[in-house]
Amino acid sequence: MNDSTHSSAERAEVRDIRESGRTSVLVIGGGINGISTFRDLALQGVDVLLVERGDFASGASAASSHMIHGGIRYLENGEFRLVRESVQERNGLLKIAPHYVKPLQTTIPIYSTFSGILSAPLRFLTHKSGKPQERGAFLIKVGLTIYDTFSRDGGMVPRHRFLGRKKSLAELPSLDPNIKYTATYYDASMHDPERLALDVLQDGLAAHPGAHALNYVEAIARDGDTVVLRDRESGTEFSVKADVVVNASGPWTDLTNDALGVDSRFMGGTKGSHIVLEHPELLEATQGREIFFEHSDGRIVLIYPLKGRVLVGTTDIDADPREVAVCTDEEVDYFFELVHHVFPSIPVSRDQIVYKFSGIRPLPRHEDTAPGFVSRDYRVEVDDKGSVPLVSLVGGKWTTFRALGESLSDIVLGLIDRTRTVSTAGRAIGGGRDFPRTEKAKRIWIQENLPGAGPRAERLLARYGTRAAQVWAYVEQGADAPLAGGDLSTRELEWMVEHEMVTRLEDVILRRTSIAFIGNADADVLDEIADALVPLLGWDRARHDAELEQTRVLLNERHGLHISSRARG
Repeated sequence: MNDSTHSSAERAEVRDIRESGRTSVLVIGGGINGISTFRDLALQGVDVLLVERGDFASGASAASSHMIHGGIRYLENGEFRLVRESVQERNGLLKIAPHYVKPLQTTIPIYSTFSGILSAPLRFLTHKSGKPQERGAFLIKVGLTIYDTFSRDGGMVPRHRFLGRKKSLAELPSLDPNIKYTATYYDASMHDPERLALDVLQDGLAAHPGAHALNYVEAIARDGDTVVLRDRESGTEFSVKADVVVNASGPWTDLTNDALGVDSRFMGGTKGSHIVLEHPELLEATQGREIFFEHSDGRIVLIYPLKGRVLVGTTDIDADPREVAVCTDEEVDYFFELVHHVFPSIPVSRDQIVYKFSGIRPLPRHEDTAPGFVSRDYRVEVDDKGSVPLVSLVGGKWTTFRALGESLSDIVLGLIDRTRTVSTAGRAIGGGRDFPRTEKAKRIWIQENLPGAGPRAERLLARYGTRAAQVWAYVEQGADAPLAGGDLSTRELEWMVEHEMVTRLEDVILRRTSIAFIGNADADVLDEIADALVPLLGWDRARHDAELEQTRVLLNERHGLHISSRARG
């Protein structure tokens, strides 16, 4: 995120919070775990304010592998509690967020029968990586059997199956012919992480009039029960009193605590990068499945079809949260090497990359434990030495956000002497409510709720879930024109500004839509959407030009694009 503040008028929602100056719980950090905690507290009727220094879900939450998964490899770390919870939460999200979370068939290519049998228990006991050694069929079979046991609840996904070389290559003919077996099981894909986070946030805002959320607002200091906030849009600084402060700022937790006058050394994040390829041959080779395997260096990697593109990831490298995470040339070489490892007959090149992204995982400090073996579980630290308790979240991942939000909320409720009245378990999220689950049901739903939308109907349902009905009703109330080649329209953009807290051009390009992710962000598209935002956000020419330049630089430097600036007449 660019640190520069824009000189602009104070937003109405910021003014309202500044004037009230009071909430019961202040949550710092608008990634998925802060948002989940916010929603849970709002559902209990607690006055809660969420502040995020960038846009919602723009940090670690935006850099995920787009997976909701149980984490089969965490079994080797002995994290049985986390795997059980993750599998159960995965099954739950398939039910409560079916608009964004879908079953994903996952295949592991296997090159030996017994490899890893001796090294795996050693890793389990010591958490040291040792010499990398591929897991053989026996070890993978044991892991998947345990995984299936955890997954019994609800039967949301089928059990795993093994195939020998001949049948494996019949199903996936482009796979390396040297494989001995494949194991296929189901996890889940998450098509739009940022939009799922936004849905959770909207549910929280709708649950209680005392729940408020501000993007582009950062916590910069603390004085007793008062936290000083800065609006990064207007530069305004203001104070808010709270009974409890929750630090859910992910990899930046220690840095936030430092700003609040507390010295902590909780975090030790690692960088994970990904590339997105426009590669029809590779897309076809995956047959709609994620290919998931261990590379020769011991890293777990994936090749995954998504939105008509192929996502390839990920790395696991120690990183400093004070530095911007970017996908390097060395990481790209590494990704190409692993694609060649799995699909040796399919060439890949840099000109097929349409998007890169990288982020820092919010992992606990891990000293000499190898990055791949650092716990993905979470814990909560409570500092009650000051006049107001400071609650810090350490760790956490996308899959367990609902359970984590409930756990963290329970701790906060205890601190403010309130009791839980509502559970989020089984509670539909946003546009997942009454979502049509079959093709027939989808056709009927579209006919009833999106009349006249034509070819746009499928895109609206995919982007908003059943909230598409409200969006389409809004679109139909005024003159509408296509934007970004039909990826968006002027009235839909107006809906986003009115209802989805769009503040900057990058919010639309990167998070409210998939325009950047699928490779459709070019100079013309940026121009077009920036022009359309001018009347909606009251920008002057200077702000318009600054937005264009800032977004162009962001896409080029962070995401590997090559958009040139151009003079405007």
